[in-house]
Amino acid sequence: MALSTATSTGLIGEGRRPARSLFRRAFDHMIAARQKQAMRHVNSYLLSLDDATLAHYGYDREELKRQGAASTLI
Repeated sequence: MALSTATSTGLIGEGRRPARSLFRRAFDHMIAARQKQAMRHVNSYLLSLDDATLAHYGYDREELKRQGAASTLI
């Protein structure tokens, strides 16, 4: 018999985590969007390098293109 406790933030127990607040979810989404933006910025710069330099640092141009890049550097 498993016990669980109901709280105002969600159900706790049985391996469940508490529900996240509206502000925490919004913050998490904002962080994810900024991470994607940063990755596009970095990929854009890396794609401006020649193939020999990319290979030297262990990057593949096709993989960088698949990951996406911004059209211009900011």
